[in-house]
Amino acid sequence: MAKFMDVHSGFHGVTPEQLADAHDADLKIEGEEGVHFERAWLDPESGKVFCLSSGPSKEAVMRIHERAGHPTTEIYELTAEV
Repeated sequence: MAKFMDVHSGFHGVTPEQLADAHDADLKIEGEEGVHFERAWLDPESGKVFCLSSGPSKEAVMRIHERAGHPTTEIYELTAEV
């Protein structure tokens, strides 16, 4: 399974609870695309959210985020880890 990091913009002022709700929305449907969202991080000052996932493709990750209501096109496949 490939690993991916994606970045969402426009999340200014989002609370940790709202981040958890968004993450839960992904988790509820992730299996339909063979994706697993491992973690999400929030920087409310910059309005950025970062999600770490594994799955078969970038497109599968993008489809889950779109269906969960927080689409992104900024996604990176992580090919090396130390």
